[in-house]
Amino acid sequence: MEDYTAASGVVQEALPEAQGILYAWQTMRAETETLTPVYFQHRSATGALSNLIELLWYWSGHPRSYERERVLPMTTVELVIQLQSPRVSDSGLSGPRSEPLFITRQDTDQFLGIHFKPGGALPFIGCAFGELHNANVTIVDLWGEKRARRLLDLLNQARTVELKFQLLERWLTWIADRPFTHHRAVSLAFRDFQDDPGLLSVAKVAEKANLSQRRFIELFRDETGMTPKLFCRVQRFQSAIRKIAHQTEVDWVDLALSLGYSDQSHFIHDFKEFSGLRPTEYLPLRTESLSHVRIPE
Repeated sequence: MEDYTAASGVVQEALPEAQGILYAWQTMRAETETLTPVYFQHRSATGALSNLIELLWYWSGHPRSYERERVLPMTTVELVIQLQSPRVSDSGLSGPRSEPLFITRQDTDQFLGIHFKPGGALPFIGCAFGELHNANVTIVDLWGEKRARRLLDLLNQARTVELKFQLLERWLTWIADRPFTHHRAVSLAFRDFQDDPGLLSVAKVAEKANLSQRRFIELFRDETGMTPKLFCRVQRFQSAIRKIAHQTEVDWVDLALSLGYSDQSHFIHDFKEFSGLRPTEYLPLRTESLSHVRIPE
């Protein structure tokens, strides 16, 4: 894995489309307010963990000395570990969200993280996924004070980012309390919803899985943190974010129809419900990460 650095605070690196939700370097603003370099490194997970994890990542610095950001909803879970912090409670996990999360970014940031696939964190959290919807929990809540502090000590002692990644993978393998697989119906739903998050009905997926709708919804919520309907709505919202990633002028009617909305008003309603912003308000506030939006001073 190569390392990527840029003294100007701007990094250029092409990532697979699935990772573009988090990291869209093409939209990063060129101007900076600090000379602190931004450093970013990532790689895919290895072995069986690759079925559950989209990528492991490391990020240090920030183009501006201080900035508040709105993190837009996603169906996935993010583990964020704040390195070199004396407080173990500064590190934690953000569950699948259908509402925005507000964070603070600084040029002293030094984070190690895991971007899980939908439902991918289930073997490592020790609880039903439904408890994580729109929630943030610390690694102390997840694994206890002694384990959490031990993990941070090991990660801070690791001399390279790659060693930190390897330690984190071994840690997850050690704490896992269930197989690295989903229920067959949930795996089927992931495939079908990815193909058509706007139009496919829950009833059809439940029928294909030979389950009642009630049982299917229960299973899906326990393994993803969302009902199938809400999961698809948030997925479709993120599809909209990806489609307009590199655009400064957008045909909103065409975009809404391409995503399966009956009209533009329904699209705007969903966009504002999930982001707190109208689509036209979102465009000028985008950051280097598509799902992070600047909060104006």
